[in-house]
Amino acid sequence: MDNRKNNGASKGENRGQGRKPKSDEIAMIEKMDATLAPITVWQSLAAKVEIGDTMAIKCWLEYRYGKPKQLIGLVTENESLEQVFKIGGIEIKL
Repeated sequence: MDNRKNNGASKGENRGQGRKPKSDEIAMIEKMDATLAPITVWQSLAAKVEIGDTMAIKCWLEYRYGKPKQLIGLVTENESLEQVFKIGGIEIKL
């Protein structure tokens, strides 16, 4: 036999495997919100954007406009790969 029955954990053993329940995630978010007000976090991020922190700017833009569409392609001989990003109706080619 090919032993496929041995591929996963049964209910009685290895209970720590897999994705945590949604209730655990919600509880963690509630603890984080109780510790620090979300408004303060956004104000701190805005302050870093104003001083020119590139990681803060990237984070701000991703929340404001969403991540740019990423193109993945295969480059063969005598061809080049051109990436196109669209942000707020503006097209940027790299």
